[in-house]
Amino acid sequence: MSGYKIGVIPGDGIGPEVAAEGLKVLEAAAGLDGFEYELVEYPYSGEHYLKTHELVPDAVIDEWRELDAVLLGAIGHPDVEPGLVERSVILGLRFGLDLYVNLRPIKLYSETLCPLKGKGPDDIDFVVVRENTEGMYSQIGGHLKKNTPDEVAIVNGVYTWKGCERACRYAFELARKRAAERTALGDKGRIACVTLVDKANAIRPHDLWQRAYEHVAADFPDVETDHAYVDACCMWMVKNPEWFDVIVTTNLFGDIITDLGAMLQGGMGIAASGNIHPGRTSMFEPIHGSAPKYAGKNVACPLGAISAVAMMLDFLGETAAAQRVESAVGDLLQSGDVPSADARSGIATDEMGDMVVSRLEAASPSAAAV
Repeated sequence: MSGYKIGVIPGDGIGPEVAAEGLKVLEAAAGLDGFEYELVEYPYSGEHYLKTHELVPDAVIDEWRELDAVLLGAIGHPDVEPGLVERSVILGLRFGLDLYVNLRPIKLYSETLCPLKGKGPDDIDFVVVRENTEGMYSQIGGHLKKNTPDEVAIVNGVYTWKGCERACRYAFELARKRAAERTALGDKGRIACVTLVDKANAIRPHDLWQRAYEHVAADFPDVETDHAYVDACCMWMVKNPEWFDVIVTTNLFGDIITDLGAMLQGGMGIAASGNIHPGRTSMFEPIHGSAPKYAGKNVACPLGAISAVAMMLDFLGETAAAQRVESAVGDLLQSGDVPSADARSGIATDEMGDMVVSRLEAASPSAAAV
């Protein structure tokens, strides 16, 4: 048996509720697939900050490096300065652990959840590789003469060859892997393709992205290449989402287009992400916020958190368990039992978690043998 040490940061708002359902599914998957794990819970959140004025200390970031993975619920409290705790926790993880890939699958399971007319699951199945440690999020900049008529605010977008090259390489490797998986399933209609999304026509330093992309592409002659400026990418995601296989893009653009992608697949409630450094501790989370107005009401959709658990299992090497969790979520969404993937579904948060567990257990090899 494999044993994993997993950090859990339930966070704020609906975070603890959805994280609990993710952990419920993790427990069921472990029982079915025979792996062991230990949970280590961390209190860092807006609520914790209001009580203690404590942000994440460096010693805790060092401790996170010794974990196998981290599961995050959501961070954000209405009574705390916007971004203060988010930067401490989320950027503390991303920068402190050098989680240079933000991986966001955009996968539609049921046509009924898609806002696009005439688009179904065969049309929306792609992945965005968002560079996760540079760009406009590098925290370089500040204010001059703040709160005066002469105030100036400056932010610097930082791009390095290393940062661009490794994000592009991850994207090409992922495209090749996805193509192999499709071939194994008998799907020979789609070939591997990586689309670079930038704004090099207006932001000339993005030329670095283009050169790093071309450099990596030379090592992957079996993977097609494509390019779109970010504004055109948003247009094509709505008009022809079937064109995309793997997108690689900057930190800021990736943040924006993946929220658009989440709506294509049915809403923020079912979207998940991984913050990844291959071979090192990585963090997984639903991409929705803390939604404080729904906190404690047991109405938030936990499928994003559950899908984040599936991504975490895949990262840990528990591939079969990951596939079973993903299939259970997909089966639930395709069943018609979930009218929407948000707080208006009429299904309680814990009930939806139970529904996933029931499908997970019903589809297990031991259940099939009974």
